[in-house]
Amino acid sequence: MRKQKGFSLIELLIVVAIILIIAAIAVPSLMRARLSANESSAVGSVRSINTAEISYNAAYSALGFATSLPYLGGPAGAACVPSTSSGCFIDSSLSSGTKSGYTFALAIGSSPVVGTVTPSYSIVAAPVDPTITGSRYFCSFEDAVVRSSTGAITAPCTAATTALQ
Repeated sequence: MRKQKGFSLIELLIVVAIILIIAAIAVPSLMRARLSANESSAVGSVRSINTAEISYNAAYSALGFATSLPYLGGPAGAACVPSTSSGCFIDSSLSSGTKSGYTFALAIGSSPVVGTVTPSYSIVAAPVDPTITGSRYFCSFEDAVVRSSTGAITAPCTAATTALQ
């Protein structure tokens, strides 16, 4: 009798089936982990923007808070020179408004602008795709408390928005 070399078709099909079962179990966990990582990155980015706004306000007190994200960042791929229009407080990817599956929008707060001084701001982080990149929305304003919501934050962030725990 001849000695058989290699694997039979049945053995290969069984191995493929086992791999598919393992993948079916692992993929949803990986998607949840990615969603959670994107949300953590968004919270960190909102905190970075808060810190940058406070630093901008301290550095350019005659202007108050920055009125747009590019004012807090710098040019992409070039050396950053601090000025009122590029503070160099955050990286260029965050100052562009999109990072890790979230878009960031900076708005002047509800307090009226006094002369040329902007006394308040609000920052809103919204997932690019709420089913894939993140399920929560985050916001903050000049008190630097990060707040979250499972629904879209359409109005400016206020103290009534639930604080992140």
